[in-house]
Amino acid sequence: MDRPHARLLRRGRFSEPGRLYLLTTATHARKPLFRDFNSARLVVRQLRQAEKEQACDSLAWVVMPDHLHWLIELKSVTLCTLMRRFKSRSSRTLYEAGHRERIWQPGYHDRALRREEDVRQVARYIIANPLRAGLVDRIGAYSHWDAMWL
Repeated sequence: MDRPHARLLRRGRFSEPGRLYLLTTATHARKPLFRDFNSARLVVRQLRQAEKEQACDSLAWVVMPDHLHWLIELKSVTLCTLMRRFKSRSSRTLYEAGHRERIWQPGYHDRALRREEDVRQVARYIIANPLRAGLVDRIGAYSHWDAMWL
């Protein structure tokens, strides 16, 4: 069920193939489900599946304990379709692995990057999340991130 103002968030949402987007989504009730290594890797597998299907190119991503940041270049689907498939498949995979609770909050946040933005700087910001959150002392010590430049 949609939240009362969720439609306002979608107003103006536009999916443009070839455009870069920063997508963010959180776990249900912000539970830290992805502290578990295997659960986080199952989510990573679904990020990679979206690329295999040519729905997007992943430029950078990080799976945090209770949320996900994903920098993409959109390809053959809409943002809504991409996120619906990702959440559905990752939820199903996690349920099959033994999770018995809701995985994701409804909705997601998207931000289209402007042409003049430094994409690598956005990617660095994304992958530095575990460092800023105090989960690790250096980014190389965190297992659930990737960036095409690093």
